[in-house]
Amino acid sequence: MRYPHLFAPLDLGHVTLPNRVLMGSMHTGLEDRARDYDKLAAYFAERARGGVGLIVTGGLAPSIEGWLTPFGGRLSMPWHVARHRKVTRAVHAEGGRICMQILHGGRYSYHPLSVAPSKLKSPITPFTPRALTARGVERTIGDFVNCARRAQDAGYDGVEVMGSEGYLINQFLVERTNRREDDWGGSVEKRQRFPVEIVERMRAAVGRDFIIVYRLSMLDLVERGQAWDEIAMLARKIETAGASLINTGIGWHEARIPTIVTSVPRAGFAWVTRRMKEIVSLPLITTNRINVPDVAERILASGDADMVSMARPLLADPDWVRKAREDRAADINTCIACNQACLDHVFEKKRASCLVNPRACHETELVISPAAEKKRIAVVGAGPAGLACATTLAERGHAVTLFEQAAEIGGQFNMAKRIPGKEEFHETLRYYARQLERTGVTLRLSTAATAESLRGFDEIVVATGVTPRPVSIPGDERANVVSYIDVLRHGVPVGRTVAIIGAGGIGFDVAEFLVEDAPSPSTDVARWTREWGVDTTLTARAGLVKPAPEAPERQIWLLQRTPGKPGRRLNKTTGWVHRATLAAKRVTMLGGVAYEGIDDHGLRIRIGDETQLLPVDTIVVCAGQEPNRTLKDELAGVGVPVHVIGGADVAAELDAKRAISQGTRLAARL
Repeated sequence: MRYPHLFAPLDLGHVTLPNRVLMGSMHTGLEDRARDYDKLAAYFAERARGGVGLIVTGGLAPSIEGWLTPFGGRLSMPWHVARHRKVTRAVHAEGGRICMQILHGGRYSYHPLSVAPSKLKSPITPFTPRALTARGVERTIGDFVNCARRAQDAGYDGVEVMGSEGYLINQFLVERTNRREDDWGGSVEKRQRFPVEIVERMRAAVGRDFIIVYRLSMLDLVERGQAWDEIAMLARKIETAGASLINTGIGWHEARIPTIVTSVPRAGFAWVTRRMKEIVSLPLITTNRINVPDVAERILASGDADMVSMARPLLADPDWVRKAREDRAADINTCIACNQACLDHVFEKKRASCLVNPRACHETELVISPAAEKKRIAVVGAGPAGLACATTLAERGHAVTLFEQAAEIGGQFNMAKRIPGKEEFHETLRYYARQLERTGVTLRLSTAATAESLRGFDEIVVATGVTPRPVSIPGDERANVVSYIDVLRHGVPVGRTVAIIGAGGIGFDVAEFLVEDAPSPSTDVARWTREWGVDTTLTARAGLVKPAPEAPERQIWLLQRTPGKPGRRLNKTTGWVHRATLAAKRVTMLGGVAYEGIDDHGLRIRIGDETQLLPVDTIVVCAGQEPNRTLKDELAGVGVPVHVIGGADVAAELDAKRAISQGTRLAARL
């Protein structure tokens, strides 16, 4: 077996897990409404069928006070149990095991009934929590225990107690959020009493044959967080209290350091779990940015952890485990850690899904079934939309020919994969190349399709992408004015001082490409932790030290016409990382810019009433895109159905999420 450590059983005493893969907790939005539990059951059942050793649900509150949002998912009343039995029965029918995560939001709760150890507002929510009384603390511990009992009654194999990421339990543990002077605060021992009491009383209530996973914050990454000796002390207490497993938690949601975005190196925090293995004898689970079998196997083989937790990778591919076991890693649809359809959706109060797998959390609605009538279908354009459409059509049994005028598949992804921190985009193209081969799609590269060459097909799908939107500035014909495509795809030389016109997602990508020397820190844990200020020696409190970013390769001005701070419209969970990265590289970001002209001295701009000269060598235009509909217009009279998808339909930034979803959904119904 290629991955012997990954597929070694794990004996927990009363139960043996078949492998070392834990599907980590991720909120989907389906947990929040009783009517969605059939969909939630189908979602988890598909992952159980794929061979996951142990599943953990998204967080469920143990009380109304603990809700993350009003009317969010909780398990606290007898009538809540029935809906959860749908989930556990579906998972057990597929031979899987599942734990329910108990999560109390504390001051992170987005509602006016929120409670916390102390009356201190979080920087990421608008509500100031009420400080729990001593009686309220006791009642809250009872809520956790009651929730675990009900989870047991609902058929769950165990629970995970969420003690990290800055939620209620984590808030009790640190001086930053616990200013109490009673039996639940003041000293380290008193601050740690809250989680220890929860686990002790929970174990007494549920018996020995019930899994209790405790998610321990091993790196708080916030000021006035826990020191390593405090975390080690708590881990020993949690082991003694009766936990079955300890899972690794990294960072608070208000931390200045990213922990799961694509620019974080693979297995970038496994080193801290390794240190914890010196402290306790319980099986330890490591987490964050583990997305391919080789990385998981390396972690386990080196003794860094006993299990690996993956949440988003199992959104991307529910059959990840089965494919790895069958030595078919090339067939895995790899998570690229973009967050665009999972976490961003959750924060927007939408159902989670996955950019590379739009079926995630839509298993009962987006069904890929054999076509009733097999057709000859042409797909023009091998970018994300065309690749998703062509491979899904072929999966259903259609005879598909994919035309691409370039010499390689990928479209705009061939530029995205060159951006530092977006190296994972290579994986998506690797996956689609394999799927084209596996499903039998006829691929015609370096071929510009025409209306004449498309005669004879039953259906035609136009996925011809976008063209860059030009700008009109005096002097824009000069040789030092180039487009983002010239820079990212064609390798046009760029000077040492650069102005980027357009501060959308592409502008930020180009800026990161130009300030960073390859290879990027995203491929090197030591460089990355140094740049962001993470203490891998664990001598600094909360793991925080002063960031030491590497010097930028160029001096960059990032400009936008719209007033306000550039990057404000970037995705919620990743935009702040891009802004922080460029700030660390001393990129000047300006909004409300009017472009006066380009000459031998550089770019002349005006902001309000002030005119200034930017002495730049190169101007890179990232002013947006327009749909490339030339072929669509040419096909107007061919007499066969023509479908337009992806950028050729809507040229909004480089929206691969919409493109892949649109291509997949069209293919599912043709």
